[in-house]
Amino acid sequence: MNQPEAISTTDPRPALWAAVALAGDTLVAVRPDQLASPTPCPDFTVGRLARHLVAVLRRIALAANGGDTLSAPTVAEDVTDDALPKAWEEAVREARDAWADPAVLARPLTLPFGTLPGAAAALAFTTEFTVHTWDLAAATGLRPAWDPEVVALCTATARRAIPADRRGGAVPFGPVVEVPADAPAVEKLVAWAGRTP
Repeated sequence: MNQPEAISTTDPRPALWAAVALAGDTLVAVRPDQLASPTPCPDFTVGRLARHLVAVLRRIALAANGGDTLSAPTVAEDVTDDALPKAWEEAVREARDAWADPAVLARPLTLPFGTLPGAAAALAFTTEFTVHTWDLAAATGLRPAWDPEVVALCTATARRAIPADRRGGAVPFGPVVEVPADAPAVEKLVAWAGRTP
């Protein structure tokens, strides 16, 4: 059996792929009758959020290959409900191939929210996948097996990148939600992202 790759901020790709794998496991566990259900992310039903995650994977590959992510759709409208698992697998493969060279971590990548070094972009995408996996789980009653190291890395990233005092408009997050000090780590993360656990 392969050992999981170590999680670090020096090379955040293992954390990114762990978050992507958990998102994929959650996505394929969604029942067809749940695809029209609302999610905590107000713009997305479960099905639309799944297509958004496929689109994010495509953007990850496009960014690493030097493409214009601003021209890429935010939702993979070309993917039908029954084709979601296959589209997901293909998008994961393309993204992993595009990020295989460690040089991508130092290269500036143009993303919809700015130009960042690849390492910082990987942290941002890891956080996006983790929060949206929680959205899917909250909407469907699924219980993903959260990786504590990935959640901790995402929480640190979110607290640095999403200021508590600037929300709404260009910063697409609601106000920070208060949660108990002993709340699960993933709930603290999504509360910082404006979700109510």
